[in-house]
Amino acid sequence: MNEFFGGDEFFRRFFGQPPEREAPPEDNDTTRPAATGTGFVIDRAGLILTNNHVVENATSIEIHFFGDDDDERYEARVLGRDRLTDSALLELVERPDRELPVATFGDSGQMAPGDWVMAIGAPFGLSHTVTVGVISALARPLPSAPGRSNEMLQTDAAINPGNSGGPLLNIRGEVVGMNTAIMSDRRSNAGVGFAVPINTVRDLLDELRGGKVTRGVIGIQIRDVPRDEYAVLGLDEPRGVIVSLVNPDGPADQGGMQPADVVVAYGGEPVEDTRDLQSRVVATRPGTTVPIDVVRNGEPLTLDVTIGELDLEAESRNVMAAAEETSEGFGITLQDLTPPMARRLRVPADTVGAVVVDVQRGSTSEAGGLQPGDVILSVNRVDVESAGEASAELGEIESGRTAFLLVQRRDTRVFLQVEKE
Repeated sequence: MNEFFGGDEFFRRFFGQPPEREAPPEDNDTTRPAATGTGFVIDRAGLILTNNHVVENATSIEIHFFGDDDDERYEARVLGRDRLTDSALLELVERPDRELPVATFGDSGQMAPGDWVMAIGAPFGLSHTVTVGVISALARPLPSAPGRSNEMLQTDAAINPGNSGGPLLNIRGEVVGMNTAIMSDRRSNAGVGFAVPINTVRDLLDELRGGKVTRGVIGIQIRDVPRDEYAVLGLDEPRGVIVSLVNPDGPADQGGMQPADVVVAYGGEPVEDTRDLQSRVVATRPGTTVPIDVVRNGEPLTLDVTIGELDLEAESRNVMAAAEETSEGFGITLQDLTPPMARRLRVPADTVGAVVVDVQRGSTSEAGGLQPGDVILSVNRVDVESAGEASAELGEIESGRTAFLLVQRRDTRVFLQVEKE
């Protein structure tokens, strides 16, 4: 393994001379930090990259370098962080009296499935840990992570708690990713790990050094164009995105966009799907006016939309505050209706019910006419006041039977019949 990855010099470069033995942490160790993670030095000034989730709620940050005595710690502070890519840039307040080894960036855009990679970190507090695997997939959406980047490197190199923020290296010892998450039904690795591509992080470094990363937003909810319905929408091919909701007074609303518009181009370039549009909007500097081509009732139209600034902190608070309920057999996801949400949906202020935030494609709910943004007021004539109540009533219905739903759609009440699968 040493020879394959460049011999002893490769390991000395990233680890220094390891201690002879590291004792495992004691269960009654009250001096242990509340959270631990990994990072890597990116320049000789002592700047360190790690994950945002490692330092997000930290009141103080201490850095321990591989090769140092266990009691050597150096204070650091956050220069900038970005929730979307789960990246944070730290600066050492105090530094070791020696030259720090600096990681070399590779090109994550050159990686391909099957390429060998190595993850370095301190899983479960075990420093100097190296795991090896391959790139399993590129541009992988990260499941169950609202507000996070959808362009991840997937690897089967073991990533465990404590690896977060550590480097993912190619066979030349260059950093091609920053380890950030795992998919597992338990707390430890199951062979499915994710890393932020280093090219993504490198593009943000200047903004991270400045303390703030700005992201674009236009204020719409979207879904992909169904492959079997594009002609009905007036399209020549199955690409683009359907606008299901436009936030009142948001950038898209001010630019004239409407629900049911189909976005086919952004800034003069064709839009393939929801991921394509989302990634391009967030990468656009707020304040920029962008021509957005839409198809409305079969007719092409160009709208000039001035991009707003995405507040990821507020987005995160909204996500955390709104617990979701998934209704099995109907293919829908529900949330409690809050006053801010009622304003965005343009429903009467006194409306009480459960908001439909997602309708699975091909589900009986989609066939029955239920749409994202609908507010379920009653199920089989039983009034519901929350997502939990609506989900409970829907759960009582047997498979193959019909649910009669009264829903609020903007200023109109609609009666729908939906069969349970």
